[in-house]
Amino acid sequence: MKLQSPGKNTSNAEITQISVNGVWALVKGVEFFMSYEDFPWFQNATVAEIHNVRLLHGVHLRWPDLDVDLHMDSLKDLAQYPLVYAR
Repeated sequence: MKLQSPGKNTSNAEITQISVNGVWALVKGVEFFMSYEDFPWFQNATVAEIHNVRLLHGVHLRWPDLDVDLHMDSLKDLAQYPLVYAR
């Protein structure tokens, strides 16, 4: 039996766009931009790896294929997290 319509997105996190400058994620109705300069893990990742994102505990984004974990606070106010991520 095939479903007539897709199911509800229960993750509350999805990638809405991938561009030459970075990645946009929609999380609980709020869109965030992650530039490759600030988030270099995504620059050479495949589309499938980037799209495989999960929202855990309502505040934690996880990309298991890339071994990347981000707390939502770092996306909301990157200036408060001045750490330059290692490539």
